[in-house]
Parts: sequence; structure tokens; C-alpha cells
Amino acid sequence: MSDPTDRPCIICVAITGSLPTKANNPAVPISVAEQVESTHAAFEAGASILHAHVRNDDQTPSSDPDRFARLKEGVTRHCPGMIIQFSTGGRSGAGRERGGMLPLRPDMASLSVGSNNFPTRVYENPPDLVDWLAAEMVEYGVKPEIEAFDLSHIFKAAQMHRDGQIADTPYVQFVMGVKNAMPADRHVFDIYIETVVRFFGADAPWCAAGIGPNQIVLNEWAIAAGGHARTGLEDNVRLDRDTLAPSNAALVTRAAEICARHNRPVATWRQARSILGLSSG
Repeated sequence: MSDPTDRPCIICVAITGSLPTKANNPAVPISVAEQVESTHAAFEAGASILHAHVRNDDQTPSSDPDRFARLKEGVTRHCPGMIIQFSTGGRSGAGRERGGMLPLRPDMASLSVGSNNFPTRVYENPPDLVDWLAAEMVEYGVKPEIEAFDLSHIFKAAQMHRDGQIADTPYVQFVMGVKNAMPADRHVFDIYIETVVRFFGADAPWCAAGIGPNQIVLNEWAIAAGGHARTGLEDNVRLDRDTLAPSNAALVTRAAEICARHNRPVATWRQARSILGLSSG
């Protein structure tokens, strides 16, 4: 295995999510036009993956394929080469509605392979829906990003990979710091890495996301350990306890600064596509 510090670090920017509104931070991009503009600034700051949700005009979550299509078109035009990853998360729709945008053939899509608790509800990912979403991703050539809220989700991804439900080596993202789910625990984080290596090999790429104040903690841990990093206003609307983040680009810049401290070059979109086994765009 190569020295982790030799590896370019992919920065994923989660620009909007399903929960933050302009009341939480005026910089949260809601309209498609705002999302494209915010993504472009984050792309120029070093992000090579866009993790995208869409919203209705009243800021409520949506899974409208037309909005996803317009966002994909705008990002492709203004951020050529950037990896577009759509969310199939459960806050934006119910049942198969969650995968209604997959025929648009984004480069990637999130895939949660098991259920867990969220702050005020159960995040339900029943096996039949997981199987259907995975099959849609195979059919349309969409690479899944496995959102692991629990260790069992990595085991499930490994089983799905063995069974051919996931076509390529799974790209696993550890999600830590969601209330009532997995805390940001360093020992568990290290076990997650060991489990990915055990199932998928020492050079399998992985990512980590921290929620709220844990965002910078997980950025630090992942970058130092040779993984990839997620940032953005979906997960965290602040730079610190007293300061709202002025933009998604500001959070990307902060992640890039952590990369510099650990002698990790920030991955270009070409490098990110190569690392993840995606087409050249």
C-alpha cells in the first residue's frame, strides 16, 4: 500500500441537504440557480464531487427529477468534469420516489444500505428498497457511494458486492456525529477503516463525513489517515460556534487547508475520476 500522504484527497461538497434553510444560514443554496452558483465556487476552491439534494420553492425537500435534471445540466456546463452525485436519501421522498432521478445517469448516487435512528425519526432503508435502488444504479451505470451510519452497513455493502448488486469496489463513506446514530468516535473510525481494508483491499478509496461541529474533526481524521473528505452546508452551517460559514466554498477551502497541513494534494476532477474508476467526463 502506498504512503497515504502521497494520495490526492478528493473533496466532496454537500451543498444543500434536506434540512438547513436560509433561516439557519442565508448562504444555503435553495433554488437550482443558487445551487449551480454555489457549486461553481466550491469547484474552483477544490471540490471535485458535488453531493446534491434539491428543494421546492418553499425550501422543503424534493425528489423531483426535473429539478435534478436542471441542476445536472447547470453543473455540467459551469463545472466541466466535476463528479455529480445525487442523493437518494429518505428525507426527500418515500419509497421508489427516492430513486426517480437515477435514469438521468449521474456519475454517482448515495446508497444507504441499512436503517438507523436519526434525531427525531427512524431513517428507514428496508431491504427491498435497497435492492431496487442498487439495481437501478447498475442499470444506469451510476456508481453508488455507500453511506455507512453503522458498522453493519459496511458488511452489507460487502455482501452486495459479492452478490453482484454493486458492480465495482464499493466507495464507502463513514457518517459520524448524527444524533442517535454513530458518534464521532476515533476508535470506531479506525475500525471502519480496518473493515474497508479487510473487505475491499488496502487501496480501496473511502471517505468520511462529520455532522455539525464534527465536520472539521472528521475532515482532520480522514485526511490524515489517507481517506477522502466531505464538507459543505448540508452537514454544518458554521465555521465555528460563533461564525456562520459564508459559503460552501469557504468550507471547501478549510478542508483544502487541512490537506496542505498533511501534505495531501487536493485531487483534481481528473484525479478524482481516476481514483473512483469513473469515466473521464
